[in-house]
Amino acid sequence: MRNRSILLSVTAIACASGGGNSTPTLDAGTPSTLQGVSDRAMRIYRESYVVDAHNDMPSKMADDGYNADVRHRPGFGKQEGHTDLPRLMESGITGQFFSAFVDAPYALTSPDSSLERALQLADTIHAFAARHPDKLIFATTAADVRRAKESGKVAVLIGVEGGHAIENSLENLRELHRRGVRYMTLTWNNGNQWSGAAWGVNGTSTGGLTAFGRDVIREMNRLGILVDISHVSDSTFFDAIAASSQPVIASHSSARALHEHRRNMNDEQLRAVAKNGGVVNVNFYSAFIDTKFDAAVTAMEARLTSERESLRMKYAGDSNRVEAELRTLRTSASEALPGTPLSILVDHIDHIAKVAGVAHVGLGSDFDGVSALPEGMEDVTRLPRIAQALLDRGYSEDDVKKVLGGNMMRVMGQVLDRREAPDR
Repeated sequence: MRNRSILLSVTAIACASGGGNSTPTLDAGTPSTLQGVSDRAMRIYRESYVVDAHNDMPSKMADDGYNADVRHRPGFGKQEGHTDLPRLMESGITGQFFSAFVDAPYALTSPDSSLERALQLADTIHAFAARHPDKLIFATTAADVRRAKESGKVAVLIGVEGGHAIENSLENLRELHRRGVRYMTLTWNNGNQWSGAAWGVNGTSTGGLTAFGRDVIREMNRLGILVDISHVSDSTFFDAIAASSQPVIASHSSARALHEHRRNMNDEQLRAVAKNGGVVNVNFYSAFIDTKFDAAVTAMEARLTSERESLRMKYAGDSNRVEAELRTLRTSASEALPGTPLSILVDHIDHIAKVAGVAHVGLGSDFDGVSALPEGMEDVTRLPRIAQALLDRGYSEDDVKKVLGGNMMRVMGQVLDRREAPDR
C-alpha cells in the first residue's frame, strides 16, 4: 500500500530507525553476509523459498519516475526506495509479489479509471521483468517460483490492491487474470459496491460482502486468483472466509492483539485463516506494529495540524510560505519519532504462529509503500535477519523455512497451480 493515511505526510523519514543509507555488499542472487546474521541462519535462508507477498515499488516507478533498474538509497523519497533490481538480486528472495495498487480516487473519476490504473501497473511490472530475462522470471504459479530458484533468478508476481479495480465486472476480473494477476485485495482503505473496508474512506462501505461479492470470490477461486483479505472490514473478512472454497491470504497484515489497529487481524480471524488453510503475511510498517510509534505519529500530526492553522493566520495569503514552514517543522518532528525495534516485528510473526499455527504465517513487507520500518529492516536485503531472529526464539529450521515462504508456496501451489476452467 502506498500510505495515504496516518503517515502519508511523514515522507521526510527515510526509515523510522534512522538506520543509515548504505546496503551490505552481497554476491548477486545470493545473500552472503549481514551483520548479526549467523552462518547457520544464512544457510537456512539460502535454502528457503523466500516469498514477500506485498511490495509497492511499481507505484514509485509509475508516479515518481523511480528507475528500478539501478541502485538507490534506502528511504521513502521519490528517488529513494526499499527495492530495486540490484538489491532484489542481492536479497536472495525467491518470489516477490509486486502490487498494482489502485488508490481510492481512481474510483471517483467519471468514467471510473480503476481498471485502467491496475492494467497500467501490471504493464509496468511485466516490463520490469521483461527488461531483465537473465535475472527475473515473470511468474503466475508456484511451479514458476520453483523454476526461478533453480535457475538463480527472482520470480516476479502481480497482486492487485483494491477490488474496485474490477469496476463491478467479472469480465474485468478475468482480464486481470489474463494479464497475470494472481491475487486481489478485496478492498483498499475504500470499500466498494460489493465489499466493505476496515477504513471506509470517502464514506465507502465498511459492511460485508454482497451477493455479487460472493460471486467475485467464487470466480477468483475458479480462475486461480488468491483472495486477499488485508484491508477489509471484519464483516467482509468472515463473509470471504465463508464464501471461499480455497485458502485465502492476508498479503500484508499484522496482529491486533499486539497493536489495536483496524488494519491488523484479531485472534479470532487468525484462527479462521488457519482453519481455512491460508496464510497471514506480516506487515512491517511501524505504525501498524508498534503502539509507541503509532501514538507518537498521531500526536505529531495533531501538533502539525494546530501549527498549520497558526501559520495560516501568520502568513495570510502566502500558502507557499505556510507549506515551507510546515515542511521544516515536519522534518524536525519526524527525526524525533521513536525507532521500532526489529523485535516488535518478530513479536507479530511469533504471535500469529502461536495463535494460527506456524503453517499459517509469512512475510508481507509493504516495502516501498510505507515510510517507517523497524530498525535493521531498512530494505529488501535485510530479510535474512528475520531468519536469525526466529532461530534466536527457538524456531526449528523447518519452521523458519515455512515462515520465510514455504507457507505461501503451499497455498500458491493449491490455488494458482490448479485451474478448474480456463478464462472466458
